[in-house]
Amino acid sequence: MDKLIITGGRRLDGTLRISGAKNSALPILAGTLLAEDTVTLSGVPHLRDVTTMIGLLSAMGADIVVDEKMRVQVSSSALDQLEAPYELVKTMRASFVVFGPLLARHGRARVSLPGGCAIGARPVDQHLKGLEALGATISVEDGYVNGEVSGRLRGSDFEFDLVTVGGTQNLLMAATLAQGTTRLRNCACEPEIVDLGNFFIAMGAKIKGLGTPNIEVEGVERLSGCSYEIMPDRVETGTYLIAAAASRGRVKLVRTDPQALIAVIDKLIESGAEIRCGEDWIELDMHGKRPKAVDIDTAPYPGFPTDMQAQYLAMNAVAEGSSTVTETIFENRFMHVQELSRLGAKIDLLGPSQVNVHGVSRLTGAPVMATDLRASFSLVVAALVAQGETRIDRIYHIDRGYETIEEKLRQLGADVRRVSG
Repeated sequence: MDKLIITGGRRLDGTLRISGAKNSALPILAGTLLAEDTVTLSGVPHLRDVTTMIGLLSAMGADIVVDEKMRVQVSSSALDQLEAPYELVKTMRASFVVFGPLLARHGRARVSLPGGCAIGARPVDQHLKGLEALGATISVEDGYVNGEVSGRLRGSDFEFDLVTVGGTQNLLMAATLAQGTTRLRNCACEPEIVDLGNFFIAMGAKIKGLGTPNIEVEGVERLSGCSYEIMPDRVETGTYLIAAAASRGRVKLVRTDPQALIAVIDKLIESGAEIRCGEDWIELDMHGKRPKAVDIDTAPYPGFPTDMQAQYLAMNAVAEGSSTVTETIFENRFMHVQELSRLGAKIDLLGPSQVNVHGVSRLTGAPVMATDLRASFSLVVAALVAQGETRIDRIYHIDRGYETIEEKLRQLGADVRRVSG
């Protein structure tokens, strides 16, 4: 099993190109199931989760070609398997978003209940209630969700009981081919939802209200193929900005979108970073200074992202002063606290959703273990500033969401290497 070995103490410095967004690429790959013609995607990140999704589509009969630049060509015209088995779904929750496209285009679907990161309960009840509102018959048995529809799904009005990214994606996909108009309320507003909707528009869908809580979809009879470029990854962008700030360094990140990161940029400025932005780049400079501790409360977009909570907590661990970090999206998302403590971080758990972080002037390298995708990079942030060597085990979590991490960190001057065994 691969490990990362990081010798800390170097300030990150350099320029980095941001990869395509994992959280956009996965639903867009699932959305190719709706097209009657070939779809070509560019900017697809080379990640374990992307490989899993491509494998799932292939297992269902899609014809997929991937070139050396990670351009992915998908043709699902000859789909012959309408089941997503547990063996492929168990490692990645995002795979459940194939359910809506299969129902909308083929009238039936059988998809295993999802797995993914162990960061608390993330039920799919909102997905299923919404699809039932569109006319699907849903049943759950033996760990699988079964869905059927007679003819086409029917447009309907549906309001989510709570904001859900996956639920919004699944209902948006299903509504594109439904008969009539669907009005979705209390939708997720994340940029990745906008990217998914723009992808469908490129295929001929009729969608209004993307980026707002209210989305209207006028169903069409068919969606054609298209060529589409995946948006840059705002989570990767924020992660490297936080890592640079923690190390008292300077980075310029290109092929990114500053507008998608306003909440994170505001917090970094509060922490003492000097930040400059252009249309598609962000530059951060700490001028060699230690960051200042700031309080973090996660919230749905445009609030502070839950996917950057762990990384910022790690930076607060070496910042001047004390801070409170409150997680409002998922329970059980502080599993990294115990591992950060092994490096010398001073963190008090106040309950399942809140911690106090008391910044220390130094951390010390030690063996640690990654527990989930984003928490794994909090260990990287801490290791980059710790004195001595840190060995991070179970980094397959990192590979699910960060492309060529050791190459990118070395590009910024970090002392990091991957070892097997």
